[in-house]
Amino acid sequence: MVNNILTVLIFSPIVLSIPVLFFRDKEKLIKIYSFIVSAAVFGFSLYVLSLFNSANADFQFVERYQWVKDFNIFYLLGIDGISLLLVLLTAFIFPVTILGVWGSVATRVKEFYFLLLLLEGALLGVFLSLDLILFYVFWELILIPMYFIIGFWGGKNKYYANLKFFLYTMFGSLLMLVAIIWLSNYVTPQLGKFTTDYLELRKVSPYTPQTIQLWLFIFFGLSFVIKVPMFPFHTWLPDAHTEAPTAGSIILAAVLLKMGTYGIIRFSMELFPIMFIKYAWLLAVFGVIGIIYGALVCIAQKDVKKLVAYSSVSHMGFILLGLAALNVEAMQGALIQMVNHGLSTGALFMFVGFLYDRRYTREIADYGGILKVVPIFGSLLLVICLSSIGLPGLNGFIGEFMILIGSFNSALLNNHTYTILGTTGVVLSAVYLLWMYQRVLLGPLDKDINKSIPDLNLRETVASALIIIFIVWIGVYPNTFLSKSEASMKKVIENVETAKRNLLRIP
Repeated sequence: MVNNILTVLIFSPIVLSIPVLFFRDKEKLIKIYSFIVSAAVFGFSLYVLSLFNSANADFQFVERYQWVKDFNIFYLLGIDGISLLLVLLTAFIFPVTILGVWGSVATRVKEFYFLLLLLEGALLGVFLSLDLILFYVFWELILIPMYFIIGFWGGKNKYYANLKFFLYTMFGSLLMLVAIIWLSNYVTPQLGKFTTDYLELRKVSPYTPQTIQLWLFIFFGLSFVIKVPMFPFHTWLPDAHTEAPTAGSIILAAVLLKMGTYGIIRFSMELFPIMFIKYAWLLAVFGVIGIIYGALVCIAQKDVKKLVAYSSVSHMGFILLGLAALNVEAMQGALIQMVNHGLSTGALFMFVGFLYDRRYTREIADYGGILKVVPIFGSLLLVICLSSIGLPGLNGFIGEFMILIGSFNSALLNNHTYTILGTTGVVLSAVYLLWMYQRVLLGPLDKDINKSIPDLNLRETVASALIIIFIVWIGVYPNTFLSKSEASMKKVIENVETAKRNLLRIP
């Protein structure tokens, strides 16, 4: 099994999703089965973690099989410290999501859980693929279940949100496909063959003429920053988040957005290092704009779900700033912040779902003083809000602190303005999250309908507690996770620095 451990990890949720379609209308059995499958996938990811050698910066458990012989396309998988953390995040979020949204889906239950498990396998495939065509296949496969999850179980404006999500994603994906074909064709003379093997391409891609490399960098980059989403390509996100069912919002925030930042690290940096060095400042500029813009828009929101959606634009801006800084502190901070955002914002969407299932409204003005009747809900939500703000001792602080320190000391950015402006996002996040908390949970309980809101049940409390365990764990002892990715992240930076010395003649 060790020889095909990554294949098992990817295809176990995909294959085991099929029996769900034959469960007829036994809703409880469908949910229990789906939870067991996703929990088993998480357990298997922990087994991969136990076998993983943190000191080895190269890809491990590599699987290579000829797929399309005429075009030298491979079924090629591998995992390093960077993808390991995102695989663990993905595998963890799905069982917690299923546990949290247990009673939220009442129609077409078997189709919903079939699509959910299919989505999990496709996401794992994105983080483990080392052939560009295979990566593209999994990247596109994700669009199908997410499209139907929003389209069938979304809100009243789901068709508009779905169309917007689909068009943005397809536009970026087609640019990436053009870039893959262009790059593979161009380097064919150097390699003596056409190939989409990432391990082969990264040896020669940095030496592509800069005029061609610029267009390839733009095509790949647009695909990734749309998925992040980076300002000004963010407009699909609030609509998709707001109209998606709770499970869709959790997974969209926790995992799907990380596909973009992962793509920047894996492909934009290593395939086109010179272009990344030249235009990192632009990534930092848009990252900082996203931090401030997203936070300011959050303050103006009346819908609590839309507030959480725009907070993603702000928090993902921090990650972009960390990647642009291109040093170990900032990039390690960016990676751990991807995990932190997945936990904290995923949990926020879960709690919005808890509230909506009880009152069927997301308007902040419809609440007030409910802490008196839902003390467990209010206490756990406060921890998650403080995590998202970046309170020391919780996970958000670690990621933001490392990003800000790294960007401040970055030789590539060489401008403290990015860090100073980025820091304002920390202050603004406290403003919109604590103000939201105050308006929803504190003050007088002056609406009779709110006096009968039930508190979290045992299942919902357990799902929330599982996330909070990791929120505290990362905040108190982040080295458990940072140590897994350090060697791989250093190697990425070393590859970029080597290209800079060789091609730009900069010492």
